[in-house]
Amino acid sequence: MSHDVIDQIDTAAPEVEAESEAQILARVRGQARRSALRTWGLRAALVVLWLGSWELTATLWIDPFVYSKPSRIWDRLVEWFTQGTQFGSIWLQLFTTVEEAVLGFVIGSVAGVVLGVLLGRSRYWAEVLAPFIKALNAVPRIVLASLFIIWFGFGLESKVATVVVLTFFAVFFNAFTGAREVDGNVINNARILGAGRWQVLSQIVLPSATTWILSSLHTAFGFALIGAVVGEYAGAAKGLGLLISNAQNTFDSAGIYAGMIIITVVALLAEWGIGVAENRLLKWRPSQAQSAREV
Repeated sequence: MSHDVIDQIDTAAPEVEAESEAQILARVRGQARRSALRTWGLRAALVVLWLGSWELTATLWIDPFVYSKPSRIWDRLVEWFTQGTQFGSIWLQLFTTVEEAVLGFVIGSVAGVVLGVLLGRSRYWAEVLAPFIKALNAVPRIVLASLFIIWFGFGLESKVATVVVLTFFAVFFNAFTGAREVDGNVINNARILGAGRWQVLSQIVLPSATTWILSSLHTAFGFALIGAVVGEYAGAAKGLGLLISNAQNTFDSAGIYAGMIIITVVALLAEWGIGVAENRLLKWRPSQAQSAREV
């Protein structure tokens, strides 16, 4: 083939411009933004469809006194946040419930992590205490809430105790399993290199169980809110559980839904905060997408 023919082929071939790094990043971000907009748009459409069908059904076919409807629930929320409740400001009720949930969550989570990791590394004590732990976990929480009210009264202490019981077991079993799942070869190698029991526990076992522990915190805070509301429902002078109990006693279905919505919003905010903390603490862990690409 002559040089003239080769030159003609080269000039006839289309030129492909390579994308710069900035262009690739912009394209990927644009695709992610469009995907997020589609996702949130679909979610919003589902919510609108659900609320619209509920409002229409409660207006035309079912009794709104029994089942309530979105417009009445919205009116009750506006009333609570603008005029207050029968028991004082809605912010006071919200703060009380969140305070009980957070205090119990912290105490129960710390106790669950400590005992779970310690028993996870001690097969003898785990075997000795297993029946007692299972028996305590099987006790109905509503019964314990009633006992705590008798023991500690209607104040903060009884609600925090209920939250601690609910939170403890949710964290304990995950911490226990995470401590058991640590690779024994890694621990043996560390001991050969001179690591003591505390160094093995703090630098190998606890970091290895971090993923298990953090995943349990998502569920544990939901249990913490449930414990606070159950405790208030059993007997309290203030709190969202008291508002829901009062709404039930006065056949105010809109008030029950309004209390549920407030608790749900608090749970979602807490879930988001725990997720942010989890991502920061587990930056070292490769994402599933990266692992799939490596495979």
